[in-house]
Amino acid sequence: MSMDPGGCRLSGGGGSDNHYGSDGSRGGMITLEDLESFSEDQLSDSGSGSLEEDGQAMEEDESNRMFHYWQDAARGHQVEVPRDMAEPIYQLTTNNEGAHERESVPFTLISRKEKCGEVLYEKRHYEKAYWACTTVNEETYEQSICYGFMKLMRYICQQNSTGSYLGLTIPILTVVRMDALHQTMSRAVTVAYHLPTYLQAQPPCPNDTDIVVEEWAATVVYTRAFTGPTNEETILHQMNTMVEILGSPQMPLNDSFIVAGYTNPAATNRQNEIWFIERP
Repeated sequence: MSMDPGGCRLSGGGGSDNHYGSDGSRGGMITLEDLESFSEDQLSDSGSGSLEEDGQAMEEDESNRMFHYWQDAARGHQVEVPRDMAEPIYQLTTNNEGAHERESVPFTLISRKEKCGEVLYEKRHYEKAYWACTTVNEETYEQSICYGFMKLMRYICQQNSTGSYLGLTIPILTVVRMDALHQTMSRAVTVAYHLPTYLQAQPPCPNDTDIVVEEWAATVVYTRAFTGPTNEETILHQMNTMVEILGSPQMPLNDSFIVAGYTNPAATNRQNEIWFIERP
């Protein structure tokens, strides 16, 4: 398939029509770097008893702290974090020691357009690759990407055919669909995770039937970086800005586009990109 979201579909299951240094804010969306925002002091308590007992108690305490932190962050977007997310949250935290540990999705830069020192957009080529994706249709965009991302977290954290932790990659993509006039965003969004290089030859199967792993065809995209939150208002603004820069005759619009997330939405200078897919 291509990066066009029409091909990133659910495979069976009963699901609805699936990037991140944090500033520690509690008002943020559920993201990978929220998990990295904890310091050793925040995540550990002194205790008494045997070393084994202290270790177990500390692990349980850390897991509970992380889980409650996620609950607090999610409530800001009317999202409830179920109790079964405690283990995936802990897995991501203990396995992800820093941003340098995450693998970036590889691409080839074709061209870059600049004006007065500002990069207006880049044209990139992405090779065909396997992505795990899940499509969610909640009341708001923020709710959809939160619930979709939690599904992918479970897949990354052992709920897969290998039973192992798969590793993180950036960016996490959100595929957004538009109406015929390109004025309104569909509530159904697709959240997608690029399988790490070492798993591309044989991607693990998800335990969750709402997640499908598919091969996306090689694709050329036009990308433009932007900072700040990713809600419906800002995304539509960025889409319209990209349209103006590219010009409709040069870049016929598809009925969808992609938001690529690199940093926690709660961060002051959140790093994002908007992607337009080049038609064949």
